Amino acid sequence: MKNIILTGDRPTGRLHLGHYVGSLKRRVELQNSGLYDEINILIADDQALTDNADNPDKIRDNIINVVLDYLSVGIDPEKTTICVQSALPALHALTFYYLNLVTTARLSRNPTVKAEIQMRGFADEGLPAGFFTYPVSQAADITAFDANVVPVGEDQLPMLEQAREIVEKFNKIYGETLVLPKAMIPENETQRRLPGVDGKAKMSKSLGNCIYLSDDAKTVKKQINGKMFTDPQHLQISDPGHTEGNVVFTYLDAFCTNAHFAEFLPDYANLEEMKEHYRRGGLGDGTCKKFLISILEETLSPIRAERARWESDIDAVYDILRAGTSKAVETTNATLARVRKAMRINYFEDRSIIRQWENLLKQTNV
Repeated sequence: MKNIILTGDRPTGRLHLGHYVGSLKRRVELQNSGLYDEINILIADDQALTDNADNPDKIRDNIINVVLDYLSVGIDPEKTTICVQSALPALHALTFYYLNLVTTARLSRNPTVKAEIQMRGFADEGLPAGFFTYPVSQAADITAFDANVVPVGEDQLPMLEQAREIVEKFNKIYGETLVLPKAMIPENETQRRLPGVDGKAKMSKSLGNCIYLSDDAKTVKKQINGKMFTDPQHLQISDPGHTEGNVVFTYLDAFCTNAHFAEFLPDYANLEEMKEHYRRGGLGDGTCKKFLISILEETLSPIRAERARWESDIDAVYDILRAGTSKAVETTNATLARVRKAMRINYFEDRSIIRQWENLLKQTNV
């Protein structure tokens, strides 16, 4: 069996450091590992519309932004297929077929859906059916590419479990047809969830607590110096400080290496030495933030430069997206054909189905 990865993002805005730590950096590593036969990244514009139907401009205007972010961090279109969900008709057909294999009661029990319904206020305003059923759409995405590896955060595990249930039920009814996917979980806690600069559990454009991959150096510095919380009990430099729950140190855990100390803060050999000094007192928050700013600038500077290069040739970006989507159309159409054959609803590809009708008619007329 081939090793095939499917991953993706909703194009609701530019991608930020949370995306970089949680998925983008890992995608580049997987892409360059040579361990996978295919890697597919789906820009999930259909699913983004399930809670943005009244504002399609938001989705449309961010598709190229997301592709620019992909290319700027090192996603290589020669190794990774980048495609647009809405341009793959097979996904819509598969979603419809799979909806018949899932009950509303089962969808209601999905903890990820329940949490996101609450977060978006649908419990009060009324729940769009498309949003309610988007786990089924995700199952269609995964199976359409024959993906057996799906990188997800822990909060998305219920979605993958739902997809696995659909695959198992389909194969039980119609015979072995679909590939059963498995989750690839981030390797460490920092990768699983990078908080916003204000310490909130999630980076959000509406909260203004993001550092975007495309932010300039001045904006990054402003976000860290102006919004990033440290230890509220660390009022004086001499005061003992806490590193747990301290957002500056959370970001340092995610981004700094020993080499950064030699370059930017030679007073310490590694992060643990720095943390020990902060805990016993004598290390100021300003020094910690300055160190973090230097590290993030080193990280983001080449990403910004690569993004600027692609921004100067948007036609090339568009062609990459169109070529990847065309390739994905072929892949997903082949899966849809296999599904229809298993269900014996491929009426115009299998004349034996019609012959069966003829035989039934003959038996009826005898």
